[in-house]
Amino acid sequence: MSLHWNLIAGFLYLEIGVIALLLFPFISPRIWSKFFKSKFLKGLENQLVYYFYVLLAILVLFFLDAIREMIKYNDENTMEGHGKAHMDIQMQNHLRLFRSQRNFYISGFSLFLCLVIRRMVGLLSQNSILEAEKSAAMKQATSASRAAEQIMSGECVDSELKKKVGINTRRVGEGQKGR
Repeated sequence: MSLHWNLIAGFLYLEIGVIALLLFPFISPRIWSKFFKSKFLKGLENQLVYYFYVLLAILVLFFLDAIREMIKYNDENTMEGHGKAHMDIQMQNHLRLFRSQRNFYISGFSLFLCLVIRRMVGLLSQNSILEAEKSAAMKQATSASRAAEQIMSGECVDSELKKKVGINTRRVGEGQKGR
């Protein structure tokens, strides 16, 4: 492989490692959200966003080049012009076709994983926001439930007190009548 295809393959391996890291179940989305929203990463993102788009454009160009090479070496008419009978020529054409297909898959998966990583980062951030909202809603619901229970138990106490006050007023009224 030439140098630029080695670099693209290295980038593909780096992307696979990043995706494996993002998929670890013991790292909570809250931690990922704190990491993505850190000042260091925001500053780095502001500087590197243009480089990311340049890298994406380079990957697209190499992907299109790999498609062009595949079409060029997959064409059966090119083999007829050079002579089908020579095994050496056929082997060279098949070797070039194999290399172009390999380059197609390397650049295609690199592009695909760029999009997957971007989507995963967005989903992890959104998941942490939803978890925070859920925990806030649960805390609010439990406090509302406690307040409702206190009000309900307070009403029971109030009704019991009213009964006792009513009984005591009757007794007091009976006691005053009896004197």
